Amino acid sequence: MLLTIAAFAVALGVLIAVHEYGHYRVAVACGVKVLRFSIGFGRPLLRWQPKGSPTEFVIGAFPLGGYVRMLDEREAPVAPEERHLAFNTRPLRARAAIVAAGPLANLLLAVLLYAAVNWSGVDEPKAMLSSPVAGSIAQRAGVQGGEQVVSAAIGEDELEPVRSFEELRWVLTRGALDAENVRLLLQPVRGAQREVVLPLAGMQVREADAQLFRSIGIVGPWTRPVLGEVMAGGAAERAGLHPGDLVVRLGGTDVVDGAQLRDLIRGSVRDGKPLAQVWRVDREGRLLDVTVTPQLVADATGPVGRIGAYVGNPPEMVNVRYGPVEGLWKGVERTWEVSVLTLRMMGRMVIGEASIKNLSGPLTIADYAGRSASMGLTQYLAFLALISVSLGVLNLLPLPVLDGGHLMYYLWEGLTGRSVSEAWMDRLQRTGVVVLLLMMSIALFNDLTRLFG
Repeated sequence: MLLTIAAFAVALGVLIAVHEYGHYRVAVACGVKVLRFSIGFGRPLLRWQPKGSPTEFVIGAFPLGGYVRMLDEREAPVAPEERHLAFNTRPLRARAAIVAAGPLANLLLAVLLYAAVNWSGVDEPKAMLSSPVAGSIAQRAGVQGGEQVVSAAIGEDELEPVRSFEELRWVLTRGALDAENVRLLLQPVRGAQREVVLPLAGMQVREADAQLFRSIGIVGPWTRPVLGEVMAGGAAERAGLHPGDLVVRLGGTDVVDGAQLRDLIRGSVRDGKPLAQVWRVDREGRLLDVTVTPQLVADATGPVGRIGAYVGNPPEMVNVRYGPVEGLWKGVERTWEVSVLTLRMMGRMVIGEASIKNLSGPLTIADYAGRSASMGLTQYLAFLALISVSLGVLNLLPLPVLDGGHLMYYLWEGLTGRSVSEAWMDRLQRTGVVVLLLMMSIALFNDLTRLFG
């Protein structure tokens, strides 16, 4: 719990500080006097003002947000000798640059964070396919399990190398959400390479969740179908199975990987009773036939089989690392891809083609922050990059209370030659507040449903 709170607090502080610093830095560069730079709202917990600087720096008691307060005639009277330093007197292009600088700073941070992850390297599961889900798209396309994905492409794009299972998941996610087929070049354990096409164009995708990958049929990386610790008194021990046994066949089915073996064990039920089957195992080079009768356990889906043993080794890992230039460029590409995907998902939610369950709030973000921090620095940096992209994109939306809303006002001013009237500004701001509060309420509801539902 403490790790989750600390990781969330650091993430929030860094992302808000970078966002507001973008506004601050460009405002100063454009000759605008900045009165206050605040991280958080409410009563100041800490404040300081550098010597010779007109800006007061503040850390507020309520951390969910921040602001940069500039000299502005619309907010308070401005002395004539300082009027040239006021925000509202700056040219249109300067005001637009100041407003856009916050979201762009978040996107730039995401590029640097992704680049840092690429440079430092991260251990990820190798892009080897587990046995596909029965009846899934992958199974119908000819995926058997145990193949390594050499390269992949979306639609008619050129095949590009796939270095890890996480890269493969990203390609599949983009293909499904973009409603485009995905081509995979596979290297079987034996034989020549072959290409398969996953027809994802016809998928009706409303949520980017675990069910999406189950529908595709690729739910996890390949693992050896080997037994780990055997529980005392369990079905595995009673049958004479040992830790380290490699399961070759279960009943009449050849076993490819750990995921398939777990599914076969769960399905070892007939007419509500455990089904005894002959297992062929490889024990230190010797093939043995063992009859196993699983224990029947009630599950949410009904009665399933259990044997009282850990099934499947951890997946084979590979260290994914890039050089200085390639790592930076990959950071740019990933930031762009995540930004476009985020906008498309938001657009689909607006027109009803995607579920509002995709919205996440502070509780889910905090949970993911803690999980990523527990997995190591590189995973935490990747999480920060993802949230930084989301914050940047969200603030560019044309909602009046967000930076994108102000850019919309400036676009109107640039096209018509006159600013938005105060009356219309007030109406639009009120509407924006209502929409934003509604989005926050939905996101919080989704958070509570995920955590306690």
